[in-house]
Amino acid sequence: MKKYALLSTWDKTGLLPFAKKLRELGYHLIATGRTASFLKDNGIDCTEVIDITHFPEILEGRVKTLHPYVFGGILARSWVEDDMKTIENYGIPRIEIVAVNFYPFEKKKREIKDLTRLLEYIDIGGPSLVRAAAKNFKDVVVITDPEDYELITRELEREGTVSFERRKKLAIKAFQRTALYDAIISEHLEAYLEQRNIFPKLLILPLEKEQNLRYGENPHQNASLYRHVTSVGEPPFELILGKELSYNNIVDMYSAYNLVREFKEPACVIVKHTNPTGVSIDFTLTEAYENALATDSQAAFGGIVAFNDTVDVELARLLNERFYEVIIAPDYSEEAIQKLKVKKNRRIVRAKYLKKTRFEIKNVFNRYLLQEHDDGPIFIQKSLKIIPEDREIETFVMEDLEFAFTVVKYVKSNGIVVARDKKTLGIGAGQMSRVKSVSLALRQAGPQAEGAVLASDGFFPFPDSIELAARYGIIAIIQPGGSIRDPEVIEAARKAGITMVMTGSRHFKH
Repeated sequence: MKKYALLSTWDKTGLLPFAKKLRELGYHLIATGRTASFLKDNGIDCTEVIDITHFPEILEGRVKTLHPYVFGGILARSWVEDDMKTIENYGIPRIEIVAVNFYPFEKKKREIKDLTRLLEYIDIGGPSLVRAAAKNFKDVVVITDPEDYELITRELEREGTVSFERRKKLAIKAFQRTALYDAIISEHLEAYLEQRNIFPKLLILPLEKEQNLRYGENPHQNASLYRHVTSVGEPPFELILGKELSYNNIVDMYSAYNLVREFKEPACVIVKHTNPTGVSIDFTLTEAYENALATDSQAAFGGIVAFNDTVDVELARLLNERFYEVIIAPDYSEEAIQKLKVKKNRRIVRAKYLKKTRFEIKNVFNRYLLQEHDDGPIFIQKSLKIIPEDREIETFVMEDLEFAFTVVKYVKSNGIVVARDKKTLGIGAGQMSRVKSVSLALRQAGPQAEGAVLASDGFFPFPDSIELAARYGIIAIIQPGGSIRDPEVIEAARKAGITMVMTGSRHFKH
């Protein structure tokens, strides 16, 4: 019985040597219109699909392979006697290799805005061929990735066949490819037709592995980094110096860089285990860094340092005085890069851009929690509730309150930030009671808390935190409000002469 291979590809990468090798191995080639023309133009003999089906391509090429003479040859089972008799009786060629890649909908959707034109790049025959071949992988080798061409021809040369395990892996890859293709199309059409719900009833995420990571949160855990396939352009960051980034590095980088981008002025954020240990904005990045480091120089050791502007050689010299796992910034001067090279066990990362996804995802109980990013305004000036109502807040105090409330959004709950002159003095994170977080932040600030402000990510359940802040000399507190004991909390602030600002918006970070 003759051996047949069906080729139908948009992407012709590697197709010619693959087709030539198949011919050398005794395969008769069947190809669709453009693929057939491409092969013939390059001197490779093949049979066009219409010569097998005896039916022309119709509807401007929309229908060409959807025919029993094609699908019968792919789906016939060698171990079912009736299948073999059927294809013999009808003269259907038994197809043993199917190499297909699809119309480039993912690429064309970025180029074509007209929906009618774009719909023509939704492949019908290709995915159908692939699904049929993958279903019958015991008999059919299905190839959806040009990178697999050489692997298959080598195995055919060496063994005369393709192993069952290889066929199975290729079939899994094929079904993943068709699922991914459909996910890209459905997601784009949902957005195009303006029916996109951030939490649709059926959520399909087209994800592609970008790289394996050295390990997860701990060395005994495996981890990988995936990207949304519709993400365009270059990766959001570039490792320009140092060893491979770890899972924890990436998580911490994301937290640090999101926070530092909140500020327009030169800013520095130092993060440890996703919590900021020090944050500052100032006239220069160097001054901002020195202030951020001063918050907790001990905790900063081995942390992640983020900047929102170009790192120069002076700043690089200061950074070299301490060990940090990662430094991330939009750019570095050439002199700074040369200076930073002297430290070996450290990663230097250039942040290219940071486009947030539609939502955040967390796995729990074999289910997935989804929520929108906490991207709303920190607070809207006119909606603030200020107590006492008749008190005028000086501009520098209000700026410090806004700064502190911005930082506390990135602190694990219960989150507390003490700040003055747009720099953190103390940070309390992740405590089970709010007053403990307040105590940690104030003790860290020490005497500097006199005349400073305090921000809380959630309301105060009791007045004890206010009383403690008063003992340290805090002059203003910003918090969401909303506790049933708000009157007691407000009264404690009145007695202490502390200005209380209530935003009405909470910023828990679990």
